[in-house]
Amino acid sequence: MYDHIREDILFIILYSGVLFMAMIASCYLLLRRGNAFAPGVTPPARLRQWTGVFIASIALNHVWYMPILFATSHDDILMTELIGGMLDNLTVFPLSIVVLLAMLQDRRRPLWPIAVMTAPIALGMAVCAVRHSATLYPAMYVYVASLIVALIIYMVREVRHYGRWLRDNYADLEHKEVWSSFVVLVITLLVFFFYESSDEGPTYPYIMQTICVVLIGYLLWRVETLSDLSIPAVQSHEDLTLHAQTEDNNHSQSVCNSIESTLKQYCEEPQLYLQHDISVAQLAKQIGTNRSYLSRYFALQGITYNAYINGLRIQHFVKLYHETTAAHQSASTKQLAYQSGFRSYSTFNAAFKQNMGMTAGEWMRTSES
Repeated sequence: MYDHIREDILFIILYSGVLFMAMIASCYLLLRRGNAFAPGVTPPARLRQWTGVFIASIALNHVWYMPILFATSHDDILMTELIGGMLDNLTVFPLSIVVLLAMLQDRRRPLWPIAVMTAPIALGMAVCAVRHSATLYPAMYVYVASLIVALIIYMVREVRHYGRWLRDNYADLEHKEVWSSFVVLVITLLVFFFYESSDEGPTYPYIMQTICVVLIGYLLWRVETLSDLSIPAVQSHEDLTLHAQTEDNNHSQSVCNSIESTLKQYCEEPQLYLQHDISVAQLAKQIGTNRSYLSRYFALQGITYNAYINGLRIQHFVKLYHETTAAHQSASTKQLAYQSGFRSYSTFNAAFKQNMGMTAGEWMRTSES
């Protein structure tokens, strides 16, 4: 596998550098409690721990493949590859799936199916190691490719479910959505699999190390910028339990019907929607009702909590814009958007177009004419 670069000092330095980088990143995630790169964000502890373990497995991957850099016989190289491949499929591959699942904070998904899925690969590698043969490699490549396709289909469904959960529970989605992370990680893992299954060409070892560097750096950024939603999720579970207990009560519908006037009195008039990161659980507490009743109210209205809050923010933006122009004052669209409760300008643009049917710029030009 690495015959042509065994004496390449530059590659050995690169290989050792990636090993050192993985060790430092793993220790940082596992041992440091604070958030160094994004101090304003509190990341989920579970994701931080699993990502630290995953990056540690990348460091160990470099340790158990290191003898291949100095091996002289074909048998030694083959045995190192077979044992390393078995260890990879017991650690790196399943842990990468765990990290993807840990990003979804709506619920804790069981992890035991991951062990069941990856066990045949590790077993196949162990058989190859005992036989000193790679004859099972083609069958295992087919199995891994099928497994990756199935995982992508599953994750697409779960990420979509997670997106709906976010919109039902949070007004501000910044630092919460994981679509981009899922896409980047899937592409990285697919590229990794492609080069793992076709180790030809002098650039192969360097591409593999580059992928490791990109993956470690990206995971560090993702962990540091993803907000922890575990506390609201616990509240959500408690509220759903209470809702199940009271669903048959006669006053359930009347309470739900009274929420509209309650929202006007305790949310819209005091302008609670201007708070950047207010969740449906926090709003329910503020107006003195149960989260499940509030969620049910929005469902009956055919809207999400996110759409309700952002709709109020857009109305506030329109009011601010008219007041500003009437007073012949100058204010940028971005400044007015922030004053209306939006923390992200891209979120404001999307919400404005959804509510008004046109972009903010188009609407302002129409208003001026």
